[in-house]
Amino acid sequence: MLFLDELPEFSRAALEVLRQPIEDSQVTISRVSGTLTYPCSVMLIAAMNPCPCGYFGHPTRPCTCPESRVSKYLTKVSGPLLDRLDLHIDAMPVEFEHLSSSEKAESSDQIKKRVNIARAIQNERFKHTKTTCNARIEPGMLLETCKVSDSAKALLQSAFERMGLSARAYDRVLKVSRTIADLDQSEVIQSSHIAEAVQYRSLDRKYWTRGRT
Repeated sequence: MLFLDELPEFSRAALEVLRQPIEDSQVTISRVSGTLTYPCSVMLIAAMNPCPCGYFGHPTRPCTCPESRVSKYLTKVSGPLLDRLDLHIDAMPVEFEHLSSSEKAESSDQIKKRVNIARAIQNERFKHTKTTCNARIEPGMLLETCKVSDSAKALLQSAFERMGLSARAYDRVLKVSRTIADLDQSEVIQSSHIAEAVQYRSLDRKYWTRGRT
C-alpha cells in the first residue's frame, strides 16, 4: 500500500511515473547498461485539497484562491493519472448534527462480515485463474465476470456518453460495479450498482473541468 498525502505537492513528473506501475503492476528501470523490470503490485491511496486554501467547491465557505492558482494546483494531477484511479471520493466536512447524533451507524464487525462475504465470492469466481480480485480482472474476462442487467447497461452507456469516460475509466467503473454487486451478493450487476460506481468517479468533472490538461 502506497499512501501519498498532499498529492499535488509532488512534482508532476514524479506522479506521471506512477502510471505504469498502477496499470501493469510492474516497474521498469532503464539504464545505459540495460533494462530491468520488477513486480510492483501496489494499492495507491492519495489525499489532496481541491486548491491551496482548501475551500474550492466547498458548500458553504468561499475559496480565496485566484482561478489561475486553482488551475495550476489541479493540473499537477493529470487526466491520464486520474483515469488509473478506481475511486475519487469527496470527503466533505463533518457537520455538527452528525457528530452529535445518537443514531447508531453500522459497526466495524458488520462491515467486516460483508467484506469477507464479498471476498469469498471473488475467491470462488477466480479460483481457476491467476486473477486475485475484481480490480485485477483482465480485459478479456470483463464480459464473462461482469454480467450486467439491461437497465444497468443502459445507465452505463448514458454515463459513458454524458461524462466522456475513456475506455480505461469504463473498465474501472465496471470493475467497481462488480465489487458493489458482490457486497450486495448479486450475481448480476444492477443499475443501482452502476449508479454508485459512477458517483465514485465524478470528482474529476467537479474539480478538473477548468484545470485539467
